[in-house]
Amino acid sequence: MSRYTDALDNLAGEAQAVLSQTHAAREQAFPLTRQTIHLCSSAIRAAHRHDYQRGRALLEEASEHLRQIAAATKDHPDLYHAGYVSDAQKEYAEACATLAFLSGEPLVSPAELGVELAPYLNGIAEAASELRRSILDALRCNDIAPCDEWMQTMDEVYGLLVTLDFPEAITGGLRRTTDQLRGVLERTRGDLTMALRQHSLEQRLAEFQEGTANS
Repeated sequence: MSRYTDALDNLAGEAQAVLSQTHAAREQAFPLTRQTIHLCSSAIRAAHRHDYQRGRALLEEASEHLRQIAAATKDHPDLYHAGYVSDAQKEYAEACATLAFLSGEPLVSPAELGVELAPYLNGIAEAASELRRSILDALRCNDIAPCDEWMQTMDEVYGLLVTLDFPEAITGGLRRTTDQLRGVLERTRGDLTMALRQHSLEQRLAEFQEGTANS
């Protein structure tokens, strides 16, 4: 036996106990994060179909998963601040914001959702990008009415996010997400402008044809 034998034996026992607890917490939390992300993706699809009741039910289930994740990682901050927990929170924030934007409900704060601020901000940025799909779907159905409000929402979200100039390590990559939203916003504005011009031209043509027929 060396002079370090006792110290190493004690360290081995401590490491075994601590790492076993951490591993057990991870084994509980990690599958829940994957399930949360799946539920949120389904909720977003339901929101685009205007099936808001189904979307809310899925988000309630996702919220319960997030509570279980928080409980499992309460004594393990290294796990709580790992990327997969943040990803689950971001997806949940995105799904909640998408449902709110499309249904006209109030936007819920990060504290009320039980998520951290950085994932929340990234989530609402991606939710704003989701509005492009709704605008294009509406234009294909010649439903112009809701497009202007959705476009304004995209503008306002971008206007907020572009003011938050902080290091990526603090914001979870928000600058990159904001840049992506800007690209989506510009493409959508162009598509909507062209569609509105086409709609206006068709209306004027129909009015002209009607006037000609009545004269």
